[in-house]
Amino acid sequence: MFPISITAQAANEFTVAHSMTTDHIFHNTSQWLEEELEKRGSTLKMNYHPAGDLGDWTSLFEQNIQGVIPMVMGWPDSAFDPRLDLAYLAYVVDDWETATKVYGPAGKMLNVYTDILAQQGLIVLGTIPTGFGSVAIRKGAGKLPVNFPEDAKGIKVRVPGLKIAEMRFNAFGFSAVPIPFSELYTALQLGTVDGRTFGPPVEIWQMRDVLEAYILTRDFFEHAFLTVNKDWWDDLGSEEQKILREASDAALARAWKEAEALGDNFLEKVRGHGIQVVELTPEQLNKAKEIVYETEWPFMESIVGSEIMDEMRAVAGIK
Repeated sequence: MFPISITAQAANEFTVAHSMTTDHIFHNTSQWLEEELEKRGSTLKMNYHPAGDLGDWTSLFEQNIQGVIPMVMGWPDSAFDPRLDLAYLAYVVDDWETATKVYGPAGKMLNVYTDILAQQGLIVLGTIPTGFGSVAIRKGAGKLPVNFPEDAKGIKVRVPGLKIAEMRFNAFGFSAVPIPFSELYTALQLGTVDGRTFGPPVEIWQMRDVLEAYILTRDFFEHAFLTVNKDWWDDLGSEEQKILREASDAALARAWKEAEALGDNFLEKVRGHGIQVVELTPEQLNKAKEIVYETEWPFMESIVGSEIMDEMRAVAGIK
């Protein structure tokens, strides 16, 4: 049973939840959203729940769909719709400028995401950038895979429970092991896995005590979503909808403006902690991209069709 029902809350109070700690950009964005609502004289009051105290990212997504939690900052679970794996597609963009044009405010992908998530009963207020995801290796593993697939043979890495994640890292030569995020730190600590994937700098910093190397594969640009339950949204008056939309736009614009610097700061802190940070050579990066374009992209095209994937190819510069 989920812990909170929206019907049990005061008319002007709503729950906002995410699964990350307060050094994550989700926390900053929550604060900025609250400031923007107050600035506009909104009657809405946030009941803020960070750090997964209402559930992990998959549970929060489900609770958002069901209307148990009105607003969530997090990632979509493709178990509800395989098209949502588009949000995790590898090697679409290589830099923040392009990422912003594709995934950011008024980005090319926003309408696609909006249409898919609308079928789950969610309103997309926008996206939240967290940075490029890469691979990290636990302390004591003694591995430094940079040439794929040969270097990755025999290395067990945690992946999120997404088919596209398993496919990618198995294709890279790893043994991909789906493990809930809440169990990841312990799995690294105990040596259940040799490393982790899908790791932006902030998460590497959070797990710094059990990691020894950070290999910047930058295989996908991680962006999360600010979503609200449609039934809850429809119950708001038109004026509060307008205020919430404007406040969200302002908060998310600030997130996209500041996220790159926040990520760079965490990367420097990771280096300062003594974790070996490794850049792939252009040749190593191109080999990784070739693997993805030959395996993951055709799989995604079989799910979403050629029109969307042709747009992705144009963005990535693939003919």
